Amino acid sequence: MYHDPKTVLSPKDRVASIEVIFDKGPVDFSWSVARLKWDESDAVGIRWNGDERSSVGLPQARGNPTWFIVPCELESAVLAAAREANRAKLDSLTEGYRLMAADRAREIEAEEWTEALVGDID
Repeated sequence: MYHDPKTVLSPKDRVASIEVIFDKGPVDFSWSVARLKWDESDAVGIRWNGDERSSVGLPQARGNPTWFIVPCELESAVLAAAREANRAKLDSLTEGYRLMAADRAREIEAEEWTEALVGDID
């Protein structure tokens, strides 16, 4: 089961200001990278978002999802890789939309469907 990284706020007295840089989403082997405040200092965290065996993902403490804080020496490499993964994810989504738009028959069907909806509103 997927656990949204934006909701990982444990331990409450140590974690704040989460900015998710990459989230693979609710898929198998999902992982995330985030910039956050850890003990009031800037930090980079990484985690697995959960699967069929661990609904809260890893790491966790007492059943609560937590972040693994990346050592300072690795922060720039982890952030660069996460940003590249995010670009690739967006490029894939854009390509999917481009292919859908190029499918003229599908576009005509979608237009007819939306026009029918507008007609139903009247």
